[in-house]
Amino acid sequence: MEENTKKTGGWRTNKWIRAAIPALLLHCSIGTVYCWSIFSQEIADYIGFTKGATEWAFSFAIFFLGMSAAFLGNIVEKDIHKSSLIATICFAVGMAGTGFFIWFGGKNPGNVLALIGIYVCYGLIMGIGLGTGYLSPVKTLMLWFQDRKGLATGLAVAGFGAAKAIASPIMQAMLKNLGEGGIYKMFLILAVVYFVMMFVGHLLLKKPEGWHEPQTKEKGQSMFAVIKSKPIGNYIGIWLMFYINITCGLALISQEKMIVKCIGLAGIVGIVSTISAVFNAAGRLGLSAMADKMKDRNTIYKIIFAVSIVATGLVIVTSGIVNGANNIVLAVLVLALIFIVNAGYGGGFSNVPTLLSDHYGMGNISAIHGLTLSAWAFAGLSGNQLANWIVKTFGQETQIEHALADGTVEMITVNPTGYQYVLYATIALYIISLIIALVLVKPTDKALEAKAAKKAAKQA
Repeated sequence: MEENTKKTGGWRTNKWIRAAIPALLLHCSIGTVYCWSIFSQEIADYIGFTKGATEWAFSFAIFFLGMSAAFLGNIVEKDIHKSSLIATICFAVGMAGTGFFIWFGGKNPGNVLALIGIYVCYGLIMGIGLGTGYLSPVKTLMLWFQDRKGLATGLAVAGFGAAKAIASPIMQAMLKNLGEGGIYKMFLILAVVYFVMMFVGHLLLKKPEGWHEPQTKEKGQSMFAVIKSKPIGNYIGIWLMFYINITCGLALISQEKMIVKCIGLAGIVGIVSTISAVFNAAGRLGLSAMADKMKDRNTIYKIIFAVSIVATGLVIVTSGIVNGANNIVLAVLVLALIFIVNAGYGGGFSNVPTLLSDHYGMGNISAIHGLTLSAWAFAGLSGNQLANWIVKTFGQETQIEHALADGTVEMITVNPTGYQYVLYATIALYIISLIIALVLVKPTDKALEAKAAKKAAKQA
């Protein structure tokens, strides 16, 4: 049946409707979790808590994304319809619940129940929707686009990255035009919108007609047995590369707005944020498509880490964040660093499932990918918090002037030296990642065969 489907062109006719479009509907919805910085201050002000207290909701969301993916990967492996439905319900309910507790907090400022409710809804419930929703379309995409797996997964994961660029202006407009209580009204409205989008994606998502799992050596084995079929250091290396790349990305991205203000570009923070989101999405799609043409997909990680080290090193050596406001070249270097890190951050995500499938086959890919996403969970806790600790511990806060459109001047509190010190931590971590990519993660069987064939051809 599979052969007949190929001959009639069914796969080519339906792969966009049955895989690509539903993947984008799911990922463009759940990817809006990265819009948190747009409304986090508004939530804090509305419910009567500090921004630091509400920030934990985002950290919990990323943590439970990774952990739900790790523990529910087997469900995704067995039944993509069940997992995509779980994702749809949890994400929409979590968003609506967040709106309810913001409303409650507005009626009862400083009430800890409102804060806990936001933690549970935005962090735990939405986090489960994020994890299952992220995983659900990935294997299906790789089955439909077997010759271009990287491009396919990159397309979906690019939707996750592009969601911020698409939703940010919409959310800002809603906050501006919904009047009093606009923050909780926005969550309730978007809960309905994203439920519809994700439910349509859930209905459309389907594996190729007539597809049967091949009886490969890893099929029927447990996830851990498959992982142990290669040296365990290989998997540990992939997990650590993924974890460190996310930690570094979040550390810089969490300070992005303040860094942009430090280099004298406070007036275009929103534009820079949108451009960085585009680089994030472009990295997810472009770097995964590029990796399809490489004999060893791990090469893409070596490139990501090497370029990140160079870009970070240039900003450190020139003290770009501290001096960028008075030097256009240094300001450009800082912006280049932000865009490069965003692209590498996105590319690191999109290449993980295909790198894992190259090493461990397709038999348990959803479960193994889910386990690997636990790195995202821990990075979600460590990335932001590491950067916040460094900024609070080192340097000194100062105020800079920012001219507003109406001619008045706004004073902005920043810590340029603190943001500069964040780069010392990230460059050290990038160097460790590059060493891991070179030493721990071994070439795939495919890469070794290609190398042997090339050597034999030369000898002949």
